[in-house]
Amino acid sequence: MKQILPLLTFILFFSCQNSAQSNTAQQEVINSNPVEIPIENGKAKAYFASGCFWCVEAIYESVKGVEESISGYSGGHTKNPTYEASNTGRTGHAEAVEIIYDPKIVSFATLVDIYFASQDVTQVNGQGNDKGSQYRSIIFYQNEAQKRIILEKKAGLAKQLGVKIAAEVYPFQKFWVAEDYHQDYEKNHPNNPYIKNVSIPRLNRFKANFPKELLKDSH
Repeated sequence: MKQILPLLTFILFFSCQNSAQSNTAQQEVINSNPVEIPIENGKAKAYFASGCFWCVEAIYESVKGVEESISGYSGGHTKNPTYEASNTGRTGHAEAVEIIYDPKIVSFATLVDIYFASQDVTQVNGQGNDKGSQYRSIIFYQNEAQKRIILEKKAGLAKQLGVKIAAEVYPFQKFWVAEDYHQDYEKNHPNNPYIKNVSIPRLNRFKANFPKELLKDSH
């Protein structure tokens, strides 16, 4: 027993140390200065996390002015995250999407409206049955103007609904593109049970309640 106690103390020390290091690393991400992605060929980029990226990708691609939505990971403190690693909840990353859009057609403010209109704004660490920090809601800002838009819309929605809005607000740092098989998942796997029972109903709920003039005829 005496031999075991020092070993347990040793393990607990490094376990706590690793946890503290992880928390410190995540806090550094939250407190960092945002990275701004320049407009290229008239197209801007924006980043959102809102549950399963299969769902979010399809929602944004249904909107006029959105050229492409790419699934990936963002918001964490580890490099080169994978689907398996992010699902452990220990990387700090959330499933996210990179939105490539034409700011002359759709504004960043409208993209934020789409974000809030397409989710349960009160659910912490998940959407629906997808639960865990990897599914948490995060809006990423690249500059102070975007941060102001996000915070104003979040505060306004909280006042309007009389609820606490779960979405976190992070400075954008880096977007890691997800594995190839995740891209355009809803389009490529329309008969997948998750797509049929979760993604498509979520997309249809969004489309039913969003101004039709802002939506594409098809996506």
